[in-house]
Amino acid sequence: MRASDVVGLARLMPRGDISYVAPPYGAGDARVAEVLVTEGDVVTRGAMVARLDNQAQLESAILLAEANLAVRQASLVQTRAVVANSRNEALASLAQARAVASEATASLSRTNDLSAHGVTTQSALDTAIAAERQATAAVEKAEATLARYASAKVEDQPDVIVASRNLEAAEAELARARNDLVRSAVVAPISGTVLNIHARPGQRPPTEGLMEMGDTSRMMAEAEIYQDRISLVEIGQPVELVATALNRTLQGRVATIGLTVGRQGLLSDDTAANTDARVIRVMVELDEASSTIAARFTNLEVIARIDTDNQASAQP
Repeated sequence: MRASDVVGLARLMPRGDISYVAPPYGAGDARVAEVLVTEGDVVTRGAMVARLDNQAQLESAILLAEANLAVRQASLVQTRAVVANSRNEALASLAQARAVASEATASLSRTNDLSAHGVTTQSALDTAIAAERQATAAVEKAEATLARYASAKVEDQPDVIVASRNLEAAEAELARARNDLVRSAVVAPISGTVLNIHARPGQRPPTEGLMEMGDTSRMMAEAEIYQDRISLVEIGQPVELVATALNRTLQGRVATIGLTVGRQGLLSDDTAANTDARVIRVMVELDEASSTIAARFTNLEVIARIDTDNQASAQP
């Protein structure tokens, strides 16, 4: 190792780091019913990786919402038929009342003529007058009844409007119930490899998530570089990564340099090491061969050696 080399502890990680697979929002106290993957499986984003035990309850809610929707649909059909029949009956009643009123008016006119010539009695005249008034009142009543159906369109009738709104509410409830069903499915947030599973059937998903995933198709390393050495580090510089668990040295290049200073998170086996050191995190992108090897060692602690003399390769 040359004096110009910058050395720091690092850990191997998938591109984008580790993703923690959490149960869906609103799952509540649901337990794991079935885990559909095993560690090492490669899954695509959105694929179901586990099923929770609230599925039966949520499916029952869908069946109930579907039944309610069917009732509302039938109610709307029935309401339309009732309104249409009632309007037709009101029209028929008005026509009949007008016919009776017309006959009563004509009868009263004849009775008045007979009374003027002294041919009929006062009692007969009074009866004709009462009949005409009663017929007129019947017409007014029939007109008032028909006025409830002022619009010729059945869909514009108040009862039909109410039934239509109830149907829309039932449709919305069914849509909500179907959307809620996703709360029983745990899906992969990314495309990648299942690294670790934290819960089994019958258990509640722990706070750290149901499982861990990562895109191990492209591995990286996160190195912690002491703040007094970071000025020597540049993007593109070659990096060697070594660890006793590896049978070879991994190769990579500096990809990004952090913008903040923090406490050291990786601790050396050296008891004399400064555990309160201030470091800056440097991301190292491994070459293809090294990435393939590192894919089996997520979170493995390694030692990173950055060759700061190699300025030519620092160019992108």
